[in-house]
Amino acid sequence: MLDLMGGILAAAAEAPAAVTETAAAVVSHWNVLGVVGAVLGAGIIVFGAAMGIGRIASCACEAIARQPEAGGRIFTTMLLASALIEGGMLLALIICFLAMWRLSQ
Repeated sequence: MLDLMGGILAAAAEAPAAVTETAAAVVSHWNVLGVVGAVLGAGIIVFGAAMGIGRIASCACEAIARQPEAGGRIFTTMLLASALIEGGMLLALIICFLAMWRLSQ
């Protein structure tokens, strides 16, 4: 068993240039997949934030239609919730773009 492992290690130490180039290509493919993952993550983040803000606006319109006298307070609350969602989305997008930038180098 040790002879077999020693032979494998000796063969790996004398790896031809083609094997090293293949290994570099595999690492390059993983980098491409990482960049694709970061871009997809950014898209999912934006989609989720848009869905959340749309839901907030929809519910606020319904609430104002039911109680027009509370429209000012509902609008203020809607803006605050939308700003919090946008802030979280911006932070997540920055993280995705930093990951993409790091992987593309």
